[in-house]
Amino acid sequence: MNVPKSGYRVFSANSTPACTELAKKITERLGVELGKSVVYQEANRETRVDVKESVRGQTIFIIQTVPRDVNTAIMELLVMTYALKTSCAKNIIGVIPYFPYSKQCKMRKRGSIVCKLLASMLANAGLSHIITMDLHQKEIQGFFSFPVDNLRASPFLLQYIQEEVPDYRNAIIVAKSPSAAKRAQSYAERLRLGLAVIHGEAQCSESDMADGRHSPPFVRNTFGHPGLELPCKQQAPFPGIELPIMMAKEKPPITVVGDVGGRIAIIVDDIIDDVEDFVAAAEILKERGAYKIYIMATHGLLSADAPRLIEESAIDEVVVTNTVPHEVQKLQCPKIKTVDVSMILAEAIRRIHNGESMAYLFRNITVDD
Repeated sequence: MNVPKSGYRVFSANSTPACTELAKKITERLGVELGKSVVYQEANRETRVDVKESVRGQTIFIIQTVPRDVNTAIMELLVMTYALKTSCAKNIIGVIPYFPYSKQCKMRKRGSIVCKLLASMLANAGLSHIITMDLHQKEIQGFFSFPVDNLRASPFLLQYIQEEVPDYRNAIIVAKSPSAAKRAQSYAERLRLGLAVIHGEAQCSESDMADGRHSPPFVRNTFGHPGLELPCKQQAPFPGIELPIMMAKEKPPITVVGDVGGRIAIIVDDIIDDVEDFVAAAEILKERGAYKIYIMATHGLLSADAPRLIEESAIDEVVVTNTVPHEVQKLQCPKIKTVDVSMILAEAIRRIHNGESMAYLFRNITVDD
């Protein structure tokens, strides 16, 4: 039994053994057993969940780590949640360290805010609370109709820098783009280090992607010169009036704002997935005189050829937390290191169950962090 007198259960919604490692570490810290359940896929890839013990009247915590197969993990979480709801669980709380689709949290041209859709699906399935870590945008919390505790991994990464990076006092914190400067500034101020920003990268940043606000207004084809038929988008809204055209952005030459010469460069971000941007940033920093380069990120998705690209690059070490399983990637690239964050997730579960304040887990965290 999973400590019946405690009044709560901890389940894992993952069907793959590699994804249950974080759940096992959390339950070990809590001193409870992992709930008995079976999660698997049928031959036609339908997800099936069998809960093997009574959960009536209990508070349930579902730990779901998201592997590469994101959509399967989402269905496992939804089906598990609904199964517990129909089994008369009192409260169902999702522990989702890496919240999937968090990058799709803004409206794109003829697109959709998928993160908002996922929030609605989780609420309809039966979740009443979510514990997560380092959301891609803090405003995502507003998509939910129930409480969201957005924990921070930065204390663990800061501790790693202080304890594992030799001569870290000679380091400089680097933002690989201006949009990441606020996060880098937070690290720099806490470590009392300098700050550098890479500006003018060739890739199209998230804020540069076209969204609906850049679309010309739709106007019926009733204006214009006789005999001249233009597409509807190109018609003026009123005769004789022309709307000002937004000037196209032009990337300036690549510039490193800040002196990295003879320093250890530490690039910080929340997610490291496709690593081409990080590899390019490392090459630029090497050219500017940095003699060692570290990457610090909360969520190490490390998709596609990321391990190989890291191994062949100028990057000396990539440090990520275990919010996402990446043991296979570590075997492919010894430069990848892991920081365990099960301690703070377990403490969050304990405090929520006991009705204690969560403020202790957010001490010294400001609005900009």
